[in-house]
Amino acid sequence: MVNNDAASVSVSPDEPGDGDAVAPVEEMGEGQVEAGEHRPKIVSFVSRSTRLKGRQQRAWDELAPLFVIAPPRLMSRTSIAPEAVFDPGEVFGRSGRLVVEIGSGQGECVVHAAQQASDTDFLALEVYVPGIASTLYRIRRTGVSNVRVIHADAAQAVDTYLPAAGVDEVWIFFPDPWHKSRHHKRRLIQPAFLDRLTRVLRPGGVVRLATDWQDYADHMRETFDAHPQFTLVSTDRFEGRPLTSFERKGLEKDRVVTDLAYTVR
Repeated sequence: MVNNDAASVSVSPDEPGDGDAVAPVEEMGEGQVEAGEHRPKIVSFVSRSTRLKGRQQRAWDELAPLFVIAPPRLMSRTSIAPEAVFDPGEVFGRSGRLVVEIGSGQGECVVHAAQQASDTDFLALEVYVPGIASTLYRIRRTGVSNVRVIHADAAQAVDTYLPAAGVDEVWIFFPDPWHKSRHHKRRLIQPAFLDRLTRVLRPGGVVRLATDWQDYADHMRETFDAHPQFTLVSTDRFEGRPLTSFERKGLEKDRVVTDLAYTVR
């Protein structure tokens, strides 16, 4: 099911489009209130309102009805109604391994992985429609069929929407580091979020992380190491993670990339 309300948002600064722009749609950021809530909640992303153009808009128009999932909403366009539950078998038409990428960006990792493992189902969670549109463009270019994208806040998806013990791996590559101390509360990797991950991961499931901010890498290690249900299994670069344009920019600035992999007990 496509989220038609979001069909005319934003062009990626990394992939300029062509053609006429369409009207922007605002997304909810920090300080806005979900329906049924009485106080603002802190989220790990901020509102953006630019435009889709050219090939992004064409990819959205053509493929969003097939590949983009819009869960039942509360108020905002990235919220998920608490009673909604994702059914992988119904969506993918089979029962197989399920990998979830949180913050899939332009779709470089998830589409590459789908090409390499046609027997695995890949679910991308992304709040920014331009990134989703770029993912759809890559899906069309490669012809993969084992990817779906959910336009939603990952924290809510992990909290209630994804099936309990139904995910084999969770990928979190280059989340926003929120490097200023006063913004650390916005970081996705927090003890409460790890509790949510244990709900959706199968026993023995893996969380794979990558960041090019050393301070965030240290924070990730400290948070996961302190959690009683996670065990560090690797600090090697994940061979299934391709070099993306985002990572390349960090390397050009002499940042060191840290990979971590944890298994859940």
